[in-house]
Amino acid sequence: MNSLQHSVVHRLPQNYRWGGESSRVSVEPLLLSNVAADDDLVGLSLLSHHGQQAWEVMQMIKDALTEIQLDSSVLEWGGEPCLFVARHDESATICRLKNFGVGIAEPFNDASA
Repeated sequence: MNSLQHSVVHRLPQNYRWGGESSRVSVEPLLLSNVAADDDLVGLSLLSHHGQQAWEVMQMIKDALTEIQLDSSVLEWGGEPCLFVARHDESATICRLKNFGVGIAEPFNDASA
């Protein structure tokens, strides 16, 4: 998993849910007016890799989560592979990724504006 140490992920700006009938083959964004639910999903995208290498890294990340029994799916979103996990598993996911040396990009809030 050493190649994960050179990876950087960021959280997609919306919450998602499974498309269709929880088929796990597609996701759709939730509207801002929707109340958060236990079955909401969080999406993570890679900033550090693109193309085929991004798919391989995302599969390694998925495998790392599977080792600790966290369910996730890698799907195409916006032309790139993204990892989707249950919203209630987000903290455990981030902790696991940090343990493997994956960088977590955080948005900057400009306090001077």
